[in-house]
Amino acid sequence: MNQQLNPSGKVNFSESKSQVSDTEKQAILSRRINELPLKIQGTRLETFINKLYLILEEHGITFKPKCYLADDWGCPDGVPVIGIPFYLSDPRLSQLEGELTGINAEDDKEIIMYLYHEAGHAFNYAYKLYLQPEWRSLFGLFSKAYKEDYKPKPFSPSFVRHIPGWYAQKHPDEDFAETFAVWLAHNDWKKIYNETPALTKLLYVDRIVKEWGKRPSLVTKEILDTPIEELTETLKDWYDTEESIRTRNKLPEIINEDLTNLFSYSDGDRLAAEFISTNRLRLGQDINYWTGIDRERIESLINELVKRTKILDLKVDREKLNETLVNLTIFVNTLVMNYLYTDNFVML
Repeated sequence: MNQQLNPSGKVNFSESKSQVSDTEKQAILSRRINELPLKIQGTRLETFINKLYLILEEHGITFKPKCYLADDWGCPDGVPVIGIPFYLSDPRLSQLEGELTGINAEDDKEIIMYLYHEAGHAFNYAYKLYLQPEWRSLFGLFSKAYKEDYKPKPFSPSFVRHIPGWYAQKHPDEDFAETFAVWLAHNDWKKIYNETPALTKLLYVDRIVKEWGKRPSLVTKEILDTPIEELTETLKDWYDTEESIRTRNKLPEIINEDLTNLFSYSDGDRLAAEFISTNRLRLGQDINYWTGIDRERIESLINELVKRTKILDLKVDREKLNETLVNLTIFVNTLVMNYLYTDNFVML
């Protein structure tokens, strides 16, 4: 498909074109998501999925989970299929994802990382491993309540590291999927996790694959969770909803004093709001990696800080940018850790 915006206002998608003009952006945003001509076949996603299948075969697994375009990454509970965010099927939608959310769409490395993780869920569901006593003994109860805001123990040797943010600690199901992904991605996993409790989990995956890898899936149903065909809202409405989520966090007025102390350069020649916005991507990635708090909540917090510094007209000294960035990172990280363990950025 290689089309251009035509007089009717319809947008044509091209795998080779990633830049979106303002006119195209408005036309795309007005379209219902399920009416966009999106598919996996013939895109880079197909290449990555085929790579996943090849890696599975090389590791003794004949099962190939079906992949489909959905609202987000995921596997429906108990169903061995993999949902992939629809915006990854077209470069222009990927660009819009970054522009409209403040969080860049997944790059090639991250797509493979998530596919390995979701393949772990799919393998678990395909053979109902979560029902086995040994699985429950190693990973915990599959029926455990799933909490988005989990409280990780950074650097715990009981868990592997794959998705940033100590993600294996979120839930027993995620623990298995992360363990499977590390087993799949690293040939030297025995060396990396030598003499740690996590090694026992990896050895279990290694053994269970030898037992089940050549067998057909026990689960054949393909009930999809929020496939693109069910996304009937326009792309604009979709992102407006996402924006309302990202701006859900408010900070008390007392934080203004801290921001004033942080950006205490009344004669500075650069706005603090601009400084924060410029560094928000790296700031969000690093804090997510080390604390485990989700990127959407970090974006919400950063949005609030940008708003506050604008109102206060705070500025930065260009000769102290590195020092200020270090202090800003510590400040935001402190707010985030407070949130993780008290459910509030600032306790009053």
